Amino acid sequence: MTDSSLSTRQKVERSLARRRATETRFHALGFMAVLFGLLSVVVLFGDILLKGSSTFRQTVIVTDIHLDAQFLGLTPRSKEAHIRRADFEGLIRQQLHAAMPTMTEDEARELHRLISIGAAWQLSDWVVENPQHLNQTIRFELLADHLVDQWFKHDRRKGISQRLSDVQLSWLHEWADSGQMYTRFNRLFFTHGDSQEPELAGVRGAMMGTFLTLMVTLVLSFPIGIATAIYLEQFAPARQWINLVEININNLAAVPSITFGLLGLAIFINLFGVTRSTPLIGGLVLTLMALPTIIISARAAIKSVPLSIQEAAYGLGASKVQVVFHHVLPLALPGMLTGTILAMAQALGATAPLLLIGMVAFVVDVPNAISDPSTVLPVQIFLWADSPERAFIERTSGAILVLLGFLISMNTLAVLLRQRIERRR
Repeated sequence: MTDSSLSTRQKVERSLARRRATETRFHALGFMAVLFGLLSVVVLFGDILLKGSSTFRQTVIVTDIHLDAQFLGLTPRSKEAHIRRADFEGLIRQQLHAAMPTMTEDEARELHRLISIGAAWQLSDWVVENPQHLNQTIRFELLADHLVDQWFKHDRRKGISQRLSDVQLSWLHEWADSGQMYTRFNRLFFTHGDSQEPELAGVRGAMMGTFLTLMVTLVLSFPIGIATAIYLEQFAPARQWINLVEININNLAAVPSITFGLLGLAIFINLFGVTRSTPLIGGLVLTLMALPTIIISARAAIKSVPLSIQEAAYGLGASKVQVVFHHVLPLALPGMLTGTILAMAQALGATAPLLLIGMVAFVVDVPNAISDPSTVLPVQIFLWADSPERAFIERTSGAILVLLGFLISMNTLAVLLRQRIERRR
């Protein structure tokens, strides 16, 4: 039957059937796209969580240690500086030797490698807080080496180890079976800065560097961006150079982030002599990157304010400045905060511009001011991911989880602040 022999109703029904089939296919494709996106997110975060969750557990070895005051050269009244200089590493070795008197020298060296080099200062910290326990025997949790930590958490059940000898494995199995070796919450990961030893490496320094850098970015970018948007939308004359400024702002929003790093290197470091690898220089560079996003979103928020509100204010005798700051700005502020949240989230994940200004440096100390040497979480993740040590790969995933938690906390705070402003309005 040809189309010419079909009735009008039949033609309409065929057309509707084709439309329904097309619509059904479109809905199916859209659903599959959403499902694929959600599945990708679940797989990504599931993999990060699976690899990074073990970072928050740290292996320790429990043993009895006699705090020999004579060996350490200490008294209960010794000052902290004197306690810090005492030979706690030698004391730990002495106690381990006493527990296994038949060991050879080679076996003794292999035994020492099972204990982290941080166990000595860990014990010294405890004595600083409890000097009255000198000349007493205490039950102490010694921090295990990262090879032991990885074996106990991942390879013990598999029965494999590529970097531990047979005699070391025999000791570890004995300690694990007797309950002398177990895992506890890894406080060091949140209280320490970076370290060359994986079991001592933490994110506190990077977290403080990130916080200080973002504070510098927020303090500089938010008022400058809002002021620029207000001027361009409310006060700027209709001239050619104003149009050129608007075009450049829109173009800067699409510029690769590494370009801002080059700009910061050329201007702030080479021209003005700002110190490298500090939250100050990091905040200045990220301010350049965040400004276009804040300005564009703030202008859009100002445009969304109804003209009737401004006209009513003018009708009541308000000046231009009063209209802008008493009526337009309060109504546009929630939208401005949204753009600021997006800009700060983008700055939080920026790595390339910070690499060019020296924030890739190995920094152990935790920064306390914007002029102190520091790094940030994205750069810390980059450094650990580039390390061949398996324990650092584990800490990379853990640091990613911390970064995500940092981002979620920051966004939640900003959203709550925005809702509070909207309720006041």
